[in-house]
Amino acid sequence: MDLALHGRTALITGASKGIGAAIATTLAAEGCDLHLVARDRASLEKVAASLPTRTTVHALDLRDPAARAALAEHEVDVLVNNAGDIPAGRLDQIDDETWRHAWDLKVHGYIDLTRHFYTRMKARGSGVIVNVIGAAGERPTADYICGATANAALMAFTKALGGQSLYDGVRVVGVNPGPVQTERIDKLIATSERFRAAAAAFPLGRPATPGEIADLVAYLASDRSAYTTGTIVTVDGGASTA
Repeated sequence: MDLALHGRTALITGASKGIGAAIATTLAAEGCDLHLVARDRASLEKVAASLPTRTTVHALDLRDPAARAALAEHEVDVLVNNAGDIPAGRLDQIDDETWRHAWDLKVHGYIDLTRHFYTRMKARGSGVIVNVIGAAGERPTADYICGATANAALMAFTKALGGQSLYDGVRVVGVNPGPVQTERIDKLIATSERFRAAAAAFPLGRPATPGEIADLVAYLASDRSAYTTGTIVTVDGGASTA
């Protein structure tokens, strides 16, 4: 299927590894020029060197509002919010500083970047924002209370904004991955009893691959999905229906 993304420009946060790097690979294969954002310049440059299209790397800490504002100076057709590193743990294990530190990147980072880029997209009457959120927002548990609450907030944000955005020529959609084979999931399994128990019952006996998430993001970013906005697609092998 030709997604007709050739010549468009996408900005991807959390692009140095895992899902973000896979999204970069997929969008570049579709012909997109890219802006890749993460804190680790060396890892970003390694990803960029493997891509066939024009790619600019931005080694930034997106917890910094000034860094988010600087990124918004770039004209992009697609914004993929993907950066996040929220730890597992119960309420008594996540102190105030850790909670705020986690939300500054994922919740406030997503909202602030969306605000910046939505304004520019609305002004020209076109653009797509894809929020990579997480299925824990649909099935919150006490063992991942900080992340599940963050994801639920971003689900509401995506639906609320995307429900009206089409009138501005902009689409806002979300993707809720379940477990994905990344370093982050490996760490969660190693540190959380809940994740260890869940890993034993993954559908098909495995987590999703980063490429499976990336392919969906590319489709949602394309005009093949022109009537899709204000919705969130869950990719968890059906686990959320059990």
